[in-house]
Amino acid sequence: MLNPATIVLKNGKDHSLRRRHPWVFSGAIARVLGEPREGEPVRVEASNGELLGVGHFSSGGSIAVRMLDFGPEAELPTAKYWEGKLGNAYRLRQRLALTGTADTNVFRLVHAEGDGLPGLIIDVYGDTAVVQAHSVGMYRARPEIAAALRVVFGDKLRAIYDKSAETVPGNAVPDAQNGYLFGESSGREHIVTENGHQFAVDWETGQKTGFFIDQRDNRELLARYSPGRKVLNTFCYTGGFSVYALEAGAELVHSVDSSKKAIALTERNAELSNHADRHAAYPDDVLGFLKNHSAQYDLLVLDPPAFAKHMGARHAALMGYKRLNMAGIAHLAPGGLLFTFSCSQVVSPELFEGAVLAAAIEAGRPARILHRLTQPADHPVSLFHPEGAYLKGLVLAVE
Repeated sequence: MLNPATIVLKNGKDHSLRRRHPWVFSGAIARVLGEPREGEPVRVEASNGELLGVGHFSSGGSIAVRMLDFGPEAELPTAKYWEGKLGNAYRLRQRLALTGTADTNVFRLVHAEGDGLPGLIIDVYGDTAVVQAHSVGMYRARPEIAAALRVVFGDKLRAIYDKSAETVPGNAVPDAQNGYLFGESSGREHIVTENGHQFAVDWETGQKTGFFIDQRDNRELLARYSPGRKVLNTFCYTGGFSVYALEAGAELVHSVDSSKKAIALTERNAELSNHADRHAAYPDDVLGFLKNHSAQYDLLVLDPPAFAKHMGARHAALMGYKRLNMAGIAHLAPGGLLFTFSCSQVVSPELFEGAVLAAAIEAGRPARILHRLTQPADHPVSLFHPEGAYLKGLVLAVE
C-alpha cells in the first residue's frame, strides 16, 4: 500500500496511545485523510502531525483502530512484521515449556492484545494451528498470517485451519467461511495431549477453536483436590475438568452440558481416560439439572459461558452468577469445594466475588476462599491493556 489513509486524533486524545493502549475510539478522531476500506492498515497521527503508530481501521463500532505498532518508526505490516510477531509469541511459549514436550501439545500461540496482535487468536493443536480473526483487519491478513506461521513452525506444522466465520464482524464479511488455509483435514479423530491427559478435539465444528485451553492450570489444581471425592462438572463442554478428576482418582464424576454434541465429546474423553466406569454425562440445562436432582457432591465446578459481552448486560450477568452459585452451593456436601468461574470481560474480579458472596449469604453457608484463579501464561495480559484479563475464578471451601 503506497498511500495509506491517515487518522488524525483530536487535541489531547493521544495520551492512551502514548501509553501503548492498543485501541483508538471513534470519538477521539478529528478527521480522516483518505478513504480507508474496512480492515485496511492506516497511519495514526496526533493533532500536531506526529506519527503515533499504525493499525487496522474499522468503521463499524466504537473501536475505530486496533494498533499493530507504535511510535514514529512504525511501518505498515509486511511479511517480516508477521514473522517477527508470531516468532516472538512462539519463543514465549517455548520459555513457558509449552512446546516440544511429550505431556502437552496444545497451547495458545497468540492471545490478541496480549501478544500485540489485537483481533487475532491462534491456538495450536499438535501439528495444526487454528486461526480466529475477531476483526476485519486480521481476517484480511489471513494469507500473510498463514505464510508467517509456516516460516515460524517449519515442518512442525501440517495444517492451518481458519475458524473465523463465527467471530469476524458479519456485517463486514457476510460471506466468511471456515476452511483450511494450508494443508487439509486428516480425516481422522483429532487427539491432543494436555498435562499427560488425552482429549478428542473438534476444531472444525466445535465451540471456539475446539477446546478451552484457558482452564489448563485450573484443571490441574482441581486434580489435586479430586481423589476420593464425588465431583459434578457443569457446563462441561468436552469434559476437561471431568477427565482430570477421573484420572486423579475421583470416586465418581458427573458431567452436565446442554449441548448433546459436547456431551458426546465428554463421553469420548472419559473413554480415553480409561475411567468411564466412574463417569456419567447428562445432556441437560445446568440450572434445570440442579433443580431436579438432589445429589450432594464433594467438589462442584461452575464454568458457564460469558453471561455479559457488553456493559449494558453486566447487572443481569451478576444476578445470573448469584443464582447459579446459590444453586451450586445447595448441592455441596458440608466441607465441599466449589470451583466457580466467570469469563465475562466486563465483570471484574471484585464484582464476581461480590456475586458469589451474595449467593453464599442467601444460602446461609459459611465459605472460605482457598484460591483466586485466572487465565494461564499462554493467555498473557498486556500491561498496557488490562481489559485482556477476562477469566476469573474462586475456589471456596463451603461448610
